[in-house]
Amino acid sequence: MDDGDDSPPDSEPTSRRTHVVRLGVFVVFLLVLFYLVAVARVIDVEEVRRVVSATGPAAPLTYVAVSAVLGALFVPGAILAAASGLLFGPVLGVFVTLGATVGTAVVASLIGRRAGRDSARALLGRNRTDRIDALIERRGLWAVVGQRFVPGISDALASYAFGAFGVPLWQMALGAFVGSVPRAFVYTALGASIGNRSSPLAYAAIAVWCITAIVGALAARRGYRNWRAHARREDPEAERR
Repeated sequence: MDDGDDSPPDSEPTSRRTHVVRLGVFVVFLLVLFYLVAVARVIDVEEVRRVVSATGPAAPLTYVAVSAVLGALFVPGAILAAASGLLFGPVLGVFVTLGATVGTAVVASLIGRRAGRDSARALLGRNRTDRIDALIERRGLWAVVGQRFVPGISDALASYAFGAFGVPLWQMALGAFVGSVPRAFVYTALGASIGNRSSPLAYAAIAVWCITAIVGALAARRGYRNWRAHARREDPEAERR
């Protein structure tokens, strides 16, 4: 019997439960927020567009700030980009959309880092955390860029996850900018040509969307195969499962 150990024997399980509950609450909060904004549409984007238009010359910067926050609240990026094209045209609108996209990535990443990073690292353990940190250092930027090309993944949700795993802000900002260029052009151009969907701009946007979707699907498949190969090298037992 060791009388010198004053720490409670169940302190580690209690700490683990705390981290699990904290992550669970954060995930539930994001899911509820996603439902309210992306599904129930409690935010009227048309009203937001009218309010931004009323700010006059400051409208582009106003829209960047407002759209960055709305994007982090799960307002679909395609809708925000289309509104940008309708408000500012295809040229200025693309830059406004990209600014808002970078803002959303930074805001969501900061929240994810604050709310989930410590708990995620505690639950993963020292060895897995060290491997993730090394992977982020080598490929974090390209992971953010690649995610933007994969169709069907919420950029805001991915940014929350990247933040929870500790991806640096500069990688989030630069990766979001580089990876979002094709889609920013697509949705902004479609918004700008909403009154004339047979215009060359609309056809160009659809062509870029198709190419981006194909490239994203191929990149996701290749990334999954590389991850599986890496996992098998790390865990030989995975070959038998």
